[in-house]
Amino acid sequence: MDKQLDILAFGAHPDDVELSCGGTIAKQVALGNSVGIVDLTRGELGTRGSAEIRDKEAAKAAQILGVEMRHNMNFKDGFFQNDESHQLEIIKIIREYRPRIVLANAISDRHPDHKKGSDLVSTACFLAGLPKIETGQEAWRPEVVYHYIQFEEIEPNFVVDISEFIDQKMEAVKAFSSQFYDANSDEPETIISSQGFLDSIKYRAANLGRLSRTEYAEGFTVEKLIAVDHLDTLK
Repeated sequence: MDKQLDILAFGAHPDDVELSCGGTIAKQVALGNSVGIVDLTRGELGTRGSAEIRDKEAAKAAQILGVEMRHNMNFKDGFFQNDESHQLEIIKIIREYRPRIVLANAISDRHPDHKKGSDLVSTACFLAGLPKIETGQEAWRPEVVYHYIQFEEIEPNFVVDISEFIDQKMEAVKAFSSQFYDANSDEPETIISSQGFLDSIKYRAANLGRLSRTEYAEGFTVEKLIAVDHLDTLK
């Protein structure tokens, strides 16, 4: 049981997690939760940088967030599928780390890998609880799967107040310096390499904070109806 994690966050690409739920992860770590990150691909098809550079950036971001582990599945960027072979590999990871909570890609988004990653992780979380799927490990199904929000606007089912962790989130995002705004870079410009995109990450958190009467927040969608013990649980 020494490897068990409270939270396991999956991203189709290195930087998905930082961009979308980095503040939540930093907060949960500060609260004493054990958290890990699993990247499905190395982002090798990205216009800027390289897989090797992204590996180093991912390690730096993980250190900034304070997570206990980061693992890359080395699936094929752009071409992985929600099929049996990929499901089995995710099932093994779920059973190895036995998280209570799984964070996964957005349920729909501009980049097709994000929806594929969302569907793959969601499917594998269910299948991981079936004992007849044999991997040499005990069956394990996370209690909940929450999906973070990425490029497209999706109305969240709930938000997490990250007001005290917005700077740590942005530091982790900026660890991926090959991908985002750099005035000195000679790399081709992309939809995410502008100063405006980088600013929008903080703007979205501020807007969700405005709507939830906090300063900054991150939003999530759920797979099942949320239940609370009593009304005082709600803010």
